[in-house]
Amino acid sequence: MNDTTPDITLLGALALELTPGSEAERMALDQDAAGALAGRMAQDLAAFMPEATALQLVTVGAHYDVVELLRPGWPLHRELDQLAARAPGNAAGRVIAFGAHADRLPGALSPQPEQAGGPLRLVPFVLGGDTHVAMRVGDAFERELMERGMAGAATALLAQEAFGLRVEHARYLTLHDLAAMMAMQYDHAGLAPLWPVLEAALLSPDGEEWIDSGQEPVVHYVDREARIALFTPQAWRERYAPDDAHESEGECARLERAFALFQARQRQFAAVLGAHGVPVNFVHCDAGADEHAELA
Repeated sequence: MNDTTPDITLLGALALELTPGSEAERMALDQDAAGALAGRMAQDLAAFMPEATALQLVTVGAHYDVVELLRPGWPLHRELDQLAARAPGNAAGRVIAFGAHADRLPGALSPQPEQAGGPLRLVPFVLGGDTHVAMRVGDAFERELMERGMAGAATALLAQEAFGLRVEHARYLTLHDLAAMMAMQYDHAGLAPLWPVLEAALLSPDGEEWIDSGQEPVVHYVDREARIALFTPQAWRERYAPDDAHESEGECARLERAFALFQARQRQFAAVLGAHGVPVNFVHCDAGADEHAELA
């Protein structure tokens, strides 16, 4: 460990649940407003566990969609950590907040406009420092933050006024909490089959995962990319409708509709993976081909 870089870090976010129809007036804050919000966040985290005051808190005066935080390698949090490493002085107990200058945030911290408008907005933070202290704080937060991590009323009000939002609830989550919450949301949205691939990309990026069951598209996560089998109509029929051999006009129309729905499901999978920053590669599979070999 050197004077500027913590050796253990906890990654989390202040989660702002918005009232329906709320739209942010501002995506990013200037330096003074960002510093004020960071100070409130530091007080809240210290209230959950006083030892947090011995750690360095790094955050940014901006809010993001869930998919911008849940990406392989945690790029947004990594950017915060790398920018903070350039700050001189001892990291212990320090609060660093990055704000906008001339409407521009430093580095790669600018929120993506195409991801704005969701009902949950997140202000990311990195908390780190001495190994033993950070491990104790991190373990406590992983155990308890989901249950008792409500932000202080002053913090919620400050975030609401600073960003021009209407906030119903404000709470703190670790990235693991956020991933668990996202898994439940995808389950409710009918995307549960895709979650194992996303989970592998986030938590075991060098690992491997398959989707290969039922009527779902075939997906192989390997080499840090998701490979989706792109079937020809005949190949799709051989795999997904082998018993539908009738050639009547009605049967052909039904199969065409089923194939179109299957292609839409593939596009949905690809869009979700892409939003989370997982590279997607479509692999053509002809009739008679072994899709497992093609996607290997």
